[in-house]
Amino acid sequence: MTGGVDLHSHTTASDGALSPRELVREAARRGVRVLAITDHDSTEALPDAFDEVAKHPPMTLIPGIEINCDVDSGEIHILGYFLDYEAEWFQTFLREQRAERVARVHRIAARLAELGMPIDPEEVFALVKEGSAGRPHIAQVMVAHGYVKSYREAFDRYLRAGGSANVPRKKLTPVQAVATIRRAAGVPVLAHPGLAERDELIPDLVGAGLLGIECYYHEHSPAQTRGYLQICKDLNLVATGGSDFHGPHIGRINPLGSPPVPLSVYEALKARAQECRATRPP
Repeated sequence: MTGGVDLHSHTTASDGALSPRELVREAARRGVRVLAITDHDSTEALPDAFDEVAKHPPMTLIPGIEINCDVDSGEIHILGYFLDYEAEWFQTFLREQRAERVARVHRIAARLAELGMPIDPEEVFALVKEGSAGRPHIAQVMVAHGYVKSYREAFDRYLRAGGSANVPRKKLTPVQAVATIRRAAGVPVLAHPGLAERDELIPDLVGAGLLGIECYYHEHSPAQTRGYLQICKDLNLVATGGSDFHGPHIGRINPLGSPPVPLSVYEALKARAQECRATRPP
């Protein structure tokens, strides 16, 4: 089912351009039948999204999350699917994550001022609206001030891991993120591993409970996709994929439903979710 499954998307509840309802309508317009909303450190989009999905049968919505984690000289993202996201302990965890995001905006703003590119953190928060503050919002403010020409330049020169304006957040390891998702009866998946280039960590993550790798991703080369598909086969992991749709403001065009993800991936993910719910840690 070409374009029928998209397991990675973002709304205004984190750093996306579309509201939850707008995202669902756009997915329906593009023929997406299975959509996962995976906002950063937030599930605030899900009530409106579920309500809107009911108007677009036979679309199915998967509740998801994306958690950013720090590793030595880099960053890894862990996706989670089919979570018990309404659990109070999990919402407390997300609130703490978002509070750290706010504090980090102030730290990055201070660093930018040292580099001769002052910004007001309130400009960043004005962009966030109901979402989770993050570097994408800072990049937009930098573009607006004329410090850089594009979102991509802001990241490549200043905000990427190891960039001169990047500052660390409160450390959360990928293993901790995997454990948190498993505690919430969710399916943890390593997001876009070709961007992080830390494949040596995969065995330890599998040992911690990782159940999938995002293989189908628009910035993966064909060779990377083949390699990650083989790893999934070797380690009995679900090979997932998605657009990582945010909207045009991030400077790349990756429409909902691309790259193509087989419907069998959704079925495999759902089966793992049932197993996780039956074996969730205490």
